[in-house]
Amino acid sequence: MSENYIAIDWGSTHLRAWLYRNGQCVDSLQLSYGVSRLVEQTAREVFDKYIEPWRKREALPVVMAGIIGSDAGWQTVPYLACPVSLHELSAQLYEVAPLVWIVPGLHTSRNVMRGEETQLLGAMQLAPASCYVLPGTHSKWVWVANGAVSDFSTAMTGELHHVLMSHSLIGKGLPEQSEDPAAFQAGLQYGLDSPSLVTRLFEARALRVLGELAPESVSEWLSGLLIGAEVAAMDAVDNVTLVGGESLCRRYRQVFEKAGVTVSEIAGDTAFQQGIRSILDARR
Repeated sequence: MSENYIAIDWGSTHLRAWLYRNGQCVDSLQLSYGVSRLVEQTAREVFDKYIEPWRKREALPVVMAGIIGSDAGWQTVPYLACPVSLHELSAQLYEVAPLVWIVPGLHTSRNVMRGEETQLLGAMQLAPASCYVLPGTHSKWVWVANGAVSDFSTAMTGELHHVLMSHSLIGKGLPEQSEDPAAFQAGLQYGLDSPSLVTRLFEARALRVLGELAPESVSEWLSGLLIGAEVAAMDAVDNVTLVGGESLCRRYRQVFEKAGVTVSEIAGDTAFQQGIRSILDARR
């Protein structure tokens, strides 16, 4: 097993890094220098300032995954075409500096992913399943067969929620939003019943105007609607494994359980770090 290394999840908004020594995480970083927030720095400059100090004692291997491998990141790294075994990732790493590699993303004829492939590799080892759902700004639904990713879809649920609350009539003039489980449940039932959102979205405003939805609960109702519609629109599944953060996975779990789908769960960070460890082990 690779004992000393650095794992980096470098997305569009944040950079998260973990330093491993003797197989144990001894330090970590979370920085707001995602690829879209580099300001006037390059990715290499951010790396040299914050990550390179961990390597002063020795040239530790570094494996990075995420948008850092896109044309907006450090270096464009080619996608691997699906169907593909994730065990091929270790042989397809792209070296951008001595002992510094970026994991390739995956693509189908109409879809792409970067970063989730590393989480999936870890999740497949820790929680084997045939269907994984990775909630997020752009939620991924991934189907696995015989140890390989056969297909995946993307739902822009999180981004759509942000856009509607921040830049549309639905969110205009609202007070600070608060947690409201009942509003979320009401919205998710609408979404499950009517996955075609075109005629449902305006109800987030209409229900508030008519006094049936508290102004502070619009975000919760809309979140339920969007996640419910996402689940209803995907191919029917009997069971799924959620991979992600606790808060968002809890929302998806409620929707799946209401839809009669069996759900298991693994933390996104746990899956990611297992994926990086597996990639390094395979290179030994």
